[in-house]
Amino acid sequence: MIQIAVLSGKGGTGKTMLTAALATLISEPLITADADVDAANLALLLDAEVITTGSFYGMESSRIDATLCTGCGLCEDACRFDAIHEKNGVWTVDPIRCEGCAVCTMVCPTNAPRMEKIQNGDLYLSRTRYGLLSHARLNPGSGTTGLLVHEVKKQAISQADGAGILLIDGPPGIGCPLISAVSGVDVCILVAEPSVSSLHDLERLVRVCRQFGPRLYGVINKFDLSEKATGMILDWFVSEKIPLVGTIPFDDCVTEAVREGKPVTAFDCPAAQAIKTIWTQTADLEGINERM
Repeated sequence: MIQIAVLSGKGGTGKTMLTAALATLISEPLITADADVDAANLALLLDAEVITTGSFYGMESSRIDATLCTGCGLCEDACRFDAIHEKNGVWTVDPIRCEGCAVCTMVCPTNAPRMEKIQNGDLYLSRTRYGLLSHARLNPGSGTTGLLVHEVKKQAISQADGAGILLIDGPPGIGCPLISAVSGVDVCILVAEPSVSSLHDLERLVRVCRQFGPRLYGVINKFDLSEKATGMILDWFVSEKIPLVGTIPFDDCVTEAVREGKPVTAFDCPAAQAIKTIWTQTADLEGINERM
């Protein structure tokens, strides 16, 4: 099974829009995964129906047993994350601030603090017209994004059942979620928009991706909004020896498709035609059509 991740160095470049459209164009058995667990929206465009729901438990957090606490304050003094405080004579741990280091359990003379697993989010498996979708929702404030992305991918792989392609809607940026998403991936489709900031973030994205050895392909969305910025990105792709598999014009049809919760390929419009070319180019470069 070939793993293809659609990535962008920043949010708002059209990554999810492109992923949903590509899902409609892949003719061989497919499974999709939404690795943007902080703001998972792929299910909206693929009209997904949830089949199973599971709880995700990430890092442990401390909890103080009030029946054992003597109020000595040693745990508060030792906590480097300012997570432990006293109010009205009761010492409590803020689960959002707690980083699970367990230092409080080491300094307490009465063993009042205990490390406990807390639910950091939910993991879903859904059915779409284009195959199964693995996705998740991270609880606000949780610092376990990378771990949940790993679980999303692991669930997708376990449910592949003969699928020839795993298509991943990756997270924006270059942090832990991206590292979890890119690990083990064969192909990265890099989505940029014509702006200086997008090029800057694209440069950082490529530096991270290359540590994992995938084949890289470039896409420029809304390329016709700035001829100068598009030229800069095209030149950079050439200098980095990253093949450009296509450009997508600015198209009101994309907005309409998102508003209706549909892939843009459900419409006959310039953006949809451009994305069909992008998949044809990618499939040819990867020899996917030859496998059919």
